[in-house]
Amino acid sequence: PGLSYTWIFNNNTLDLREDSRRFVSQATGDLYLAKVEPWDVGNYTCAVSSAQARRQVWGPPTALTLRGDGVMGEYEPKIEVRFPETTHAAKGSSVRLECFALGK
Repeated sequence: PGLSYTWIFNNNTLDLREDSRRFVSQATGDLYLAKVEPWDVGNYTCAVSSAQARRQVWGPPTALTLRGDGVMGEYEPKIEVRFPETTHAAKGSSVRLECFALGK
């Protein structure tokens, strides 16, 4: 509670107020990009802030590159599930597992 998420692109804060292609979930901090363009290539860094703790923490930069083979988006759908073999949870707590489907 009380966390806010910001994404930094090539050392500049992403201004997403009028951006219909990019979205930051304030529930998870995830950055979503639709219809990636060549100018989206670069380094993305997540910054998490807590007003209550008066602190901001930056994650490591993640590079976004485009495929050079010219078949971007022209591959078979692929399901990626990245769960640990065992997930531990306290009784009565909540657990969140994520699954992504990619493809065109």
